[in-house]
Amino acid sequence: MQVIASAPAKAILFGEHAVVYGKPAIAMALNKRAYVKVSENVDNKIYVDIRDLDITGYLDFKNNSIKSDSPKKGILKYILSSIKKVHDGSGLNICIDVNIPIGGGLGSSAAVTVATIAAVSAYNKIELDESEIAKYAHEVELEVQKSASPLDTTVSTYGGLIYLETDAEDIIQLEIDHDIPVVIGYTYTRGDTGKLVAGVRIRRDIYPEIINPIIDLIGSVVEEAKEAILNDDKKRIGELMNINHGLLDTLGVNTKELSNMVYTARNTGAFGSKITGAGGGGSIIAYCPEGIEKIIVSLKEIENALKADISKEGVKIKVYN
Repeated sequence: MQVIASAPAKAILFGEHAVVYGKPAIAMALNKRAYVKVSENVDNKIYVDIRDLDITGYLDFKNNSIKSDSPKKGILKYILSSIKKVHDGSGLNICIDVNIPIGGGLGSSAAVTVATIAAVSAYNKIELDESEIAKYAHEVELEVQKSASPLDTTVSTYGGLIYLETDAEDIIQLEIDHDIPVVIGYTYTRGDTGKLVAGVRIRRDIYPEIINPIIDLIGSVVEEAKEAILNDDKKRIGELMNINHGLLDTLGVNTKELSNMVYTARNTGAFGSKITGAGGGGSIIAYCPEGIEKIIVSLKEIENALKADISKEGVKIKVYN
């Protein structure tokens, strides 16, 4: 028996950092997916091979440990925690293709976590609905990261366009009948999400009368952007994206490399562009209803870029007997 599950990456369109303080956010699933294939290991060991990252290792259930010679093996923590949710510890071969830039704010860990839970549960004939997969995946991210919004794992589970309400009271899928064509520009300089979030918190503690209004403004941008997206108001979406970027810059999470990509995209025809994710490195998102190929070429001249659209499909599972 063999099971293959996949889950999409995500990009935050509006609201990062402010979401930590209970403000709303909007994110979309991207048509870039992580794939997890599960089959039996007759040696009664759990072996993981992440081919495109050149990471291999054994997961030890009894000792809750990872045995790997790969220097960048942090993603194995997510996989071990995911398997423990839906497996008894018997032998497995797990082959993974990530196909998503790692550490770039595009939800690679959430996609791998969701796909792993889905694949291993199906292999064990455990029937989980989407809400249960999303719940388990969020618990995994909390365990590994110590602090995590449910946004990433929800987007990877359900797909589509997601609006996270104020104080995370509810997560709503926004139904639209139009595309949101975007280009992701990314750098191999990765930001440390924990340090960046802590840095914003320190600035807020030192300058509350300055930083709190900025956080409130980001929340207002999200609400305006929600209406603009539902109405397919392309000009307004782009303008709000630019405003959101400026507010993130004032929070201290921008870098020269990110700023260079943001302005290159705008100068080449993007309606709007901004940091996506925590910042400090990683990725930008450019809203490109027109001239998308030209924008990709211009970004590739300075960093890396890929075209992306909404993935209306979330987690997918195929079982082969």
